Amino acid sequence: MWGKSLAAALLGLPFATAWVGLAALLWPGSLAVNTLPWLLLAFPVWIGAMAFAFVCRSGLRAWLWLGGLTALGFVLVYVVKMLGWTELTP
Repeated sequence: MWGKSLAAALLGLPFATAWVGLAALLWPGSLAVNTLPWLLLAFPVWIGAMAFAFVCRSGLRAWLWLGGLTALGFVLVYVVKMLGWTELTP
């Protein structure tokens, strides 16, 4: 139970930050206008990520799944910014 709890506490917020940030980057329109509504969605995603840790069979699986999905989210944010896909929208 400690492994799941630590995975939820330490990886929940970075997971939500990565995936909500990716959605905000890919959403059409100006980032200055669209950022606040996406930030309001971060809290429910964070709670969902923490709940997902307790669905996993073990603490190791929770760390691997949440850690892998968090890393994937940040890699995708980096790729989107590197390729300049955010500049395609007016």
